[in-house]
Amino acid sequence: MEAEEERFPTLRQVLLLFVFLAQTSAEQKGYSVAEETVGGSFVANLAKDIGLEVRELSGRRARVIFNNNKNHFQLNLQTGDLQVNEKLDREELCGPTEPCVLQFQVLLEEPLEVYRFKLLVRDINDNSPVFPQAEMILKIMESTPPGTAFPLKNAQDLDVGINNVQNYTIHPNSHFHVLTRNGSEGRKYPVLILDKALDREEQPELRLTLTAVDGGAPPRSGTSLVLIEVLDINDNAPEFVQPLYRVQILENSPLGSLVVTVSAKDLDMGINGEVSYSFFYGDEEITRTFALSERTGEMTIIRKLDFEKTVSYEVDIKASDGAGLSGKCTVIIQVVDINDNTPELKVVSLTSSIPENSPETTIALFSVQDPDSGENGRMVCSIQEDLPFTLKHSVENFYKLVTEGPLDRENKAEYNITITVTDLGTPRLKTQHNITLLVSDVNDNAPAFTQTSYTLFLRENNSPALHIGSVSATDRDAGANAQVTYSLLPPHDPQLPLASLVSINADNGHLFALRALDFEALRAFEFRVGATDRGSPALSSQALVRVQVLDANDNAPFVLYPLQNGSAPCTELVPRAAEPGYVVSKVVAVDADSGQNAWLSYQLLRATEPGLFGVWAHNGEVRTARLLSERDAAKHRLVVLVKDNGEPALSASVTLHVLLVDGFSQPYLPLPEAAAEQAQADPLTVYLVIALASVSSLFLFSVLAFIAVRLCRRSRAAWVGGCSVPEGHLPGHLVDVSGTGTLSQSYQYEVCLMGSTGTTSEFKFLKSVASNHPGSVNGVEENSNFVNGFGFN
Repeated sequence: MEAEEERFPTLRQVLLLFVFLAQTSAEQKGYSVAEETVGGSFVANLAKDIGLEVRELSGRRARVIFNNNKNHFQLNLQTGDLQVNEKLDREELCGPTEPCVLQFQVLLEEPLEVYRFKLLVRDINDNSPVFPQAEMILKIMESTPPGTAFPLKNAQDLDVGINNVQNYTIHPNSHFHVLTRNGSEGRKYPVLILDKALDREEQPELRLTLTAVDGGAPPRSGTSLVLIEVLDINDNAPEFVQPLYRVQILENSPLGSLVVTVSAKDLDMGINGEVSYSFFYGDEEITRTFALSERTGEMTIIRKLDFEKTVSYEVDIKASDGAGLSGKCTVIIQVVDINDNTPELKVVSLTSSIPENSPETTIALFSVQDPDSGENGRMVCSIQEDLPFTLKHSVENFYKLVTEGPLDRENKAEYNITITVTDLGTPRLKTQHNITLLVSDVNDNAPAFTQTSYTLFLRENNSPALHIGSVSATDRDAGANAQVTYSLLPPHDPQLPLASLVSINADNGHLFALRALDFEALRAFEFRVGATDRGSPALSSQALVRVQVLDANDNAPFVLYPLQNGSAPCTELVPRAAEPGYVVSKVVAVDADSGQNAWLSYQLLRATEPGLFGVWAHNGEVRTARLLSERDAAKHRLVVLVKDNGEPALSASVTLHVLLVDGFSQPYLPLPEAAAEQAQADPLTVYLVIALASVSSLFLFSVLAFIAVRLCRRSRAAWVGGCSVPEGHLPGHLVDVSGTGTLSQSYQYEVCLMGSTGTTSEFKFLKSVASNHPGSVNGVEENSNFVNGFGFN
């Protein structure tokens, strides 16, 4: 019995040494159990997994040993089941570490045999998010522009993964909304965004409720009151020299060692420029480990660091000025261990080139090793984050470098991949190996036009074979896959003679006009062009080309009114009582050109009496320039010049005949020719009477009596009234000449011929008829055609 007791300590030492140092040949297996599982719950049947009968467990003195020397589980020797010994708390066992894996061994003492196992403790959502402070005070200047971001203190959740904080909300949010940002190490923090400008005089304080929600099922949440104080103008907040500080410090650094000195500047003066430093939130772990000088920004160690407990710290520091504005920076402190061996990397196989669009492909197979042991011998392999490759662990210490998916040569034709192998020692040592991978081309890109549509401008009357423009397409492929040829595609409109209008150079996309174009016949036309590469299979694309024919001033103005067709000229009637600005007529002209080439202007070129009439330059209206008098001649001839605005300008002229009348209601109106003849006949008669009087006074008396009788008859006929129009002599109807011009109103008169038997033709203007016609002037339409019928020139 004593021999057995003496032998047992020795056996225990051997067993413990074997457990922690020796490598067993048994395959390591893993189990999982959710935290908070009650004691006695079944985890796994170890006897079955080991391959033993249940009765052998007692005979071979089987027991379970955990690395942390705690009995979280127990082995039921009666059933071979691994059972929960006590309720598990994942947060107590592993803290923020994820996954939470417990290592344990099954020890069979007789004969000696060890089996290694892993036990994953799964997290459940048993912790709610908790803010470090129940109330956060945020001071914001009223001049802060919308869109400004304000970082808020994040909530802490002892759970991990999806059960940790996932989202933040704010209520009410009339002035703000909150964004959830991802920080380092997967932590999420809220950022308050100003949506609407603040007005301190209107609302000096806002109280918002910030809610943090985790991703558990059901979700848990925590709240904190955000008190926003709106400050008057202090237009410069403290700004750190750098927003992110990264420092490394040995875990055996003495207390009081300087970790980092942060520095912030404030451009303001006085109290608004005095900067003080503080931790952004009062995390107990941070405040117990580090001290921060309020004035200098120096951070020092006040508690021993433990690499095995905490590898790194992320500390948020706030710099505040005297007026309440603040800035924020982040200090990432990496606690490092001691290390003196560099990891080794050996490439077993390597591929230097792959075609683009290839599926997942292995680029390299390599192995890593480090002569160190423990933490200093553990290695991490990585590549650049911005590369479409990933590292996959194969077996033992072998890794594969594979593509994440098809590569795109047009995006990047060559990759320089740096494989970095880093150990976890202190200081960390690493080895890098560079691999160059070429991506060969595949015809997977169609030619792309620089524009989806082109608009080309061509002046009419162009010379044939004129270069009118170009289209251009590029192909992101290489070699023959990128060589582009151009062609004209059949037009949508079969009536368009595209082949006789334009041609295209197949090599460079230059477009040429094959014949002269006429703007008045064809103002624009469209067609499609195609671009095809020389890949296999060939890819193509097309673009729309619109050719806009530009006008040239090749058409002179054409007068629509008054007509200048060689017929009897048009005579305009104007009452002598007309006021200055009275509309006599309007010259209406058009121009077949367009744009400024069709802008017409009017001017009075010649006039019988200058200064009596004028022409409005923009609408062609002929108006009286002054009051008319009895001394003004009754008949006037006006020549109006119509000129376009082209370069050089083209013009046309039109002649207007204007007849001045005493009024549209006078009993009769002698023709100008008859009046002139009468005016000439009276003096001649006088001279004849005087001559004859010298011969015979009796003969003179007889002649004067005869003239008196004639005048009396003519006067009585005029005063009797009425208008006798012999049938077939002149139709007594109304003629409306509104035309197509721009006169504001049109004229309409009723005219008839006196029924005198004399040789002198006389007119009687019975009335002016008001008209609502859109082209009338002053409610009167002008019967110019009627007047023309009587030969007024």
